[in-house]
Amino acid sequence: MVNITHMDDVEVKDKTVILRVDVNSPIDGVTKKIVNDNRIKKSVPTIKSLLARGAKVAIIAHQGDTLDYNNLISMKEHAEKLSEHVGVNIEYVDDVAGPTAQEKVKSLKPGEAVFLGNLRYLTEEVSTFETAVKQRPEEMLECYLIRNLAPLGDLYINDAFAAAHRNSPSMVAFQQRMPYAGGPLLMEEVTYLSRVLKEPKKPCIFVLGGAKISDAFGMMERVLATDVADKILTCGITGEIMLMAKGISVGKTKEQFIKDRNLDVFIKEAKKYLEEYGARIHFPKDLAYEEDGLRKELVIDDLPKDYMFMDIGIRTIEEYEEILGEANTIFVNGPAGAYENQLFCKGTKAIWNAIADSPAYSVIGGGDTVAAAQKFIDTSKISYVSTAGGAMVNFMSGKKLPLIEAMERKE
Repeated sequence: MVNITHMDDVEVKDKTVILRVDVNSPIDGVTKKIVNDNRIKKSVPTIKSLLARGAKVAIIAHQGDTLDYNNLISMKEHAEKLSEHVGVNIEYVDDVAGPTAQEKVKSLKPGEAVFLGNLRYLTEEVSTFETAVKQRPEEMLECYLIRNLAPLGDLYINDAFAAAHRNSPSMVAFQQRMPYAGGPLLMEEVTYLSRVLKEPKKPCIFVLGGAKISDAFGMMERVLATDVADKILTCGITGEIMLMAKGISVGKTKEQFIKDRNLDVFIKEAKKYLEEYGARIHFPKDLAYEEDGLRKELVIDDLPKDYMFMDIGIRTIEEYEEILGEANTIFVNGPAGAYENQLFCKGTKAIWNAIADSPAYSVIGGGDTVAAAQKFIDTSKISYVSTAGGAMVNFMSGKKLPLIEAMERKE
């Protein structure tokens, strides 16, 4: 669906490859150790292929951010885990593009790889810099990273779809200086997500939940207006916003929670979507809450009540299970409720099991979404599990991703 040269179609033997991957991983707040290495494992086939074909590989990646400072740590453990999965020693150099990193890249032999320091150590790579300093790719050529690493490489390969929404030098500027290609994971992500957007087998059902409702609303209008989604099943705070847009109060406690997080701004959009696509948007018929340590449910006809609603109820679950049972394409972003709490995991668990039991083509993505799926089902029953969060949402919302633009520009 994109015009990007595939890594498999270019010669890499004896060439120094600058390989950009996304192995940004969840980190334990106390031990600072990686708690989920899914993204690391996803990068293994690409690295194995390059080394087997005789490339000299310099791996660049990020961990954490200025907005995620507790996870802004060394990538030594990432290199160790990659070495274990790839089956060869990948040396870690705690230097991004300075003299030590440059010398190590120059000394690489065919079939060897080095993992360079955390890209987010560089100001030009952090999200706050991207927000404050708007630069086009061609304006990034004199930045520290490109100036120091690009002259050492023969080929740039990007396999970091999960960071495709970032307009940073490591993602969009190397393409201005050297030949480049897309890695297998990048091409795979685009292919599988494009299949949902371009040629979904009908009926196509979207399940949009979770607390980060800007993601849901970013996708909703696009997939409804283009008739990609036949039905959207809303849950989580997205579902509650839909109820409020229908004029149904969910009670002071939950409405204050929504207002405190400025999520009530989405009510206006929700009203618009319900007016234009009402029959295709499903919202909860009942909600679950806690009272005296027990899970209880309330049908929406009995609202408002002053409870902190945390999950969908059994009527909604049964309706959503029936709709998902008839689907031929399913896309999911966001859990149905606060699944980490035993009292409120019922909705999320039921939806995941309905999807796992369905023969439909299914795609899921987003950190919380994948974590929820891994908790309740064997994710091998899902057709495709995306490594991306923000990039996936932007792609599904029809926004042009900086990485895709950079990779296609010279093509």
